[in-house]
Amino acid sequence: SIPLRIGVKRLMREAREAGIRLAVATTSALPNAMALIEKHLDPDWLEVIGAGDMVANKKPAPDIYQYVLQEMQLSPQDCLVLEDSQAGLQSATAAGLPTVVTANEYTQNQDFRDAKLVLNHLGDDQHPCTVLATQVDAIANIDCFDVEAARKLHATVS
Repeated sequence: SIPLRIGVKRLMREAREAGIRLAVATTSALPNAMALIEKHLDPDWLEVIGAGDMVANKKPAPDIYQYVLQEMQLSPQDCLVLEDSQAGLQSATAAGLPTVVTANEYTQNQDFRDAKLVLNHLGDDQHPCTVLATQVDAIANIDCFDVEAARKLHATVS
């Protein structure tokens, strides 16, 4: 019964339509991850689903991101990660991946200084997002983190 955060499905649909390759790298066990994905998304949208029970060390270790990078045959500079916790940010940055964080009520007071962008959520037409912190001025005033914002952000960090 866990809902997706605001804007997640919209952004994934936009990315898929734009031909952007998608994956999930989660600390959760694969059955739990699949239950959420199958309830809210089409698993075929995802090229790789990396779960915590597939690697030796869970986040904040970089293992899950290294696994996904290897499976997709990508280098870190080719990617952009969306995370929601300090442990996830540490995991992604340890793997060399630029990261956007969507803070929530449980993680809002965590240390996200290494994130390229911190938002309250990804936003949609009815719920504009709020930029909480950014290292990229070009996207400091967005109402919605979309493919265009992701491309602007990625262009500044790659």
